[in-house]
Amino acid sequence: MKKLLYIFLFVFIGVQNVDAQNFPSQVWHDGTLYLSDGEIYKGKLKYDLDNNIVQLQSQSIQTFSSSSITRFEIFDEYYGGIRTFYSLPYDVNNNDYAVPIFFELLTDGPDITLLCREYITSDPRSMGMYSMYMSPMYGPPMTNSSKLAFDFYFLADGEITKYSQKKKELLNYMDDREDEVKLYMRKNRLSHDRRGDLLRITAYYNQLKE
Repeated sequence: MKKLLYIFLFVFIGVQNVDAQNFPSQVWHDGTLYLSDGEIYKGKLKYDLDNNIVQLQSQSIQTFSSSSITRFEIFDEYYGGIRTFYSLPYDVNNNDYAVPIFFELLTDGPDITLLCREYITSDPRSMGMYSMYMSPMYGPPMTNSSKLAFDFYFLADGEITKYSQKKKELLNYMDDREDEVKLYMRKNRLSHDRRGDLLRITAYYNQLKE
């Protein structure tokens, strides 16, 4: 009984920590905002990719849309580095009408540029084995936690295309260096659908093309 109580307390604290977790889009970052009219602002920035807006905190809070911004840069303590986002035209609804939305630049190259857009999603698997201890006897059922996920895009020949995160599609983009890319992925145990690995793969392909 005492062991189960310890497990319950451990899990409850874990849930509280998950609920209190702040994702990069939910906090203010030191950054620089570049507007379409040439104005540049430095200060605390908070971005919202769902609504494609950026807030600037100075004496007051100002809100700017993606249509008035060319790019913005932040220092992100979550990832521990500078992140750059560009406002680029994209056909969101596949109706042959492009509107400016924000994309994060992961790696740039002469042939392929890798972009991404993050979003927050529920992650029911993150509770793992501890969820089996939750019952009316010990407390309410455990709710889903959240995690950061990404959609990836390739910019090639002036066109932005959403990546399906399938290995075959990735190799189709790099078909003229497919054998070398596959060997590089295998030797370094890189996955075709993880942010850091996909960045390395794309950067390696662009290096081969230089």
